[in-house]
Amino acid sequence: MRAFCLALLCLLAGAVHAAPATTQKAYLSIIIDDLGQSPAKDSRTLALPGPVTMAIMPDTPHATDFARQAHKAGRTVILHMPMDPATGPYAWHPDLAPTELERRLDAALAKVPYAAGVNNHMGSRMTAQPEAMAWLMGELQRRELFFVDSRTSAATVAAAKAQAIGLASVSRDVFLDDVRTPEAIAGQLRLAVELARKQGTAVAIGHPYAQTLDVLERELPRLKAQGVELIELHQMIGERSNRAMPAHGKGGIYR
Repeated sequence: MRAFCLALLCLLAGAVHAAPATTQKAYLSIIIDDLGQSPAKDSRTLALPGPVTMAIMPDTPHATDFARQAHKAGRTVILHMPMDPATGPYAWHPDLAPTELERRLDAALAKVPYAAGVNNHMGSRMTAQPEAMAWLMGELQRRELFFVDSRTSAATVAAAKAQAIGLASVSRDVFLDDVRTPEAIAGQLRLAVELARKQGTAVAIGHPYAQTLDVLERELPRLKAQGVELIELHQMIGERSNRAMPAHGKGGIYR
């Protein structure tokens, strides 16, 4: 009996050691901005492997056609909304009345059908305006749209205003292509992967530059082998549950 018990204990110990370690899941979402300008770049972006989000500018010649094409292909479409210091007929500026802000938002959404949400194009000055950002988040909630804070400035209050009313939102962690070389872009993608592993999630934003698309075409199929899953933006919003990442706030609250 004693020998049997010892054998059983050895088997149990072996089973414990053989059990796979529990690892934290790592999720990554990627958004490509500035789409709608070039059919060739748009098509190449749409062909990227995995659920990459298409952020389409309203003041581009192919915005509406590409939004329809991307939606038909099953991709998430968002409105890439111009904000000060951006210019143009849709751009938001701090001196505009709320009625004009609403008119421009309506017009931009009409140009980008099937938009599930909004992120800011530029906007370093506009996203620092508390009153305007609070109004925008209320409007998006009324329209059942989400918001992605591109975080073009450390002074942004956009995500904080979204969080204050419980609007579905996320904030960008990494810009992929501020430096437009393959080496720099690959390095930024590695940073996004490391962040996803460290904090469980990461959101990266890039542009349809040839160098960016070259890197993504090569590297996205390799993410799974690195223990990172590329997920839809809707899932990322759910994973984060409107909480700020450590670089953006404290205790999950945007600062």
